[in-house]
Amino acid sequence: MEQPSSAGDAKIPAANVGINAPHDDAPHDDAPTDDAPHDDALTEAGYQTGGPADPAAEPEGDSAAGLWALFLGLGLLMIGNGLNGAVIGVRSGNEGFSVVVTGVIMAGYFAGFLIAPSLVVKMIASVGHIRVFAGLASLASSAVLIHALSVVPVTWTAMRFVFGFCFAGLYIVIESWLAELSTPKNRGRTLAVYMIVGMAGLGIGQYLIAVADPNGFHLFIVSSVLVSLALVPVTLAAAARVPPSRPVEKVSIRELIGYVPTGVVGSFMSGASAGVLLSLAAVYATRSGLSVDRTAAFLIAPTIGAIALQWPIGRLSDRVSRRAVIFGVVIAAAALSVTASTVRPDSALMLLVMFGIGGTMFPLYSLVVSYTLDWTPVEKTVGAAGTLVRINGSGALVGPLVAAPLMSWFGDDAFFFTMSAWFSVILAFVAYRIAFKDALPSERQTKFVPFPARASNVAIRLVVLPVKATKVVSRAAVSRRHKHPDPN
Repeated sequence: MEQPSSAGDAKIPAANVGINAPHDDAPHDDAPTDDAPHDDALTEAGYQTGGPADPAAEPEGDSAAGLWALFLGLGLLMIGNGLNGAVIGVRSGNEGFSVVVTGVIMAGYFAGFLIAPSLVVKMIASVGHIRVFAGLASLASSAVLIHALSVVPVTWTAMRFVFGFCFAGLYIVIESWLAELSTPKNRGRTLAVYMIVGMAGLGIGQYLIAVADPNGFHLFIVSSVLVSLALVPVTLAAAARVPPSRPVEKVSIRELIGYVPTGVVGSFMSGASAGVLLSLAAVYATRSGLSVDRTAAFLIAPTIGAIALQWPIGRLSDRVSRRAVIFGVVIAAAALSVTASTVRPDSALMLLVMFGIGGTMFPLYSLVVSYTLDWTPVEKTVGAAGTLVRINGSGALVGPLVAAPLMSWFGDDAFFFTMSAWFSVILAFVAYRIAFKDALPSERQTKFVPFPARASNVAIRLVVLPVKATKVVSRAAVSRRHKHPDPN
């Protein structure tokens, strides 16, 4: 039997749950007393533990119109993003770039995305949200066009880096307005629409590769125009007061491992698998000899799967052990990845398998985030979610850098085997935890959180604050039960 060696291997205090049971990943801190002060972040967001949110905060017609204007801008950005990535993946192969070089080019996007947030926040503090959005959108649009002017790996890598940097800033601005225009009552719906618009836009953009020859310059122009058009609805929605981007409380990776090691492993590996899929799917399709139309279908199938299965999987994880759901989803994702290597790339069955891969891969990250929030102390939830975003982004950067050389050395099927390997690491780790650590009772789990993988600090608060408020209320209720036990 494994000996406890960290906070992640301790017992749940009896004061929290009424029993003294071993748990999976981390202890909760002692329950607060009834007269404990409310969390400032919760109060600011309207998630007060003492009653309902302020009805004056309900959105009016202008706020609703502003939300949909932002969603339109987000949709245009994501269509342009999806199209640009798909064109680069296909065009790289047609230009004779090696798989390794293409992997480096595609990884440039995630490198820019990782570096941008801290710098963009300083830019916003200096010149304001709307100027930053306009400048980054123009720069991103220009970066797309430079791909058509200079078909050189170094240039393309640099422009992918710039494009990723710009998109990180664009997300920060849009998410700031979403946080300002949403309320505690409609925040869940706002987040759901945000996720759907983002995924649908990405898929539509990938499918647009079939409307013109990817070897020409027309698709780059279309992508550039779409990114530029996103300026129109977003700038028109800028009448809303934009909140400052507040820094997230720091939670180190070491500290997060102490709370919930499964979250750290799952976040990195799910990011690595997603990075492989998003960066190299078009490369695999091109090297397999698929037509442009079939390539478009191959690329959009995982996105459709993600949209279709995100909520059913999430609802299931609210009703049974979330760790068991993660285990099942990872088994399915690994099995589907291996199966894909045995299926003809141009068959209808391949599209069905890709649907399944996307439908398990993308919800997996949200499951990992929700599972981490189940175990993280309430005052650390926002910081923990922010750390998971960085871990996931690091995995997305590493994924294509590992998979591309393997595809070059061992053949195109390494595309699927690499994803399966990332999933298998999660599978082995979760299996170990199941064997030696008791799971959290399903009735004590927080609600499933559909979490965007490339979230800014604002989006992190938008997602996590409802969960945080629920945990505060739950802990207060537990404390009251222990202070005033049922006389019967």
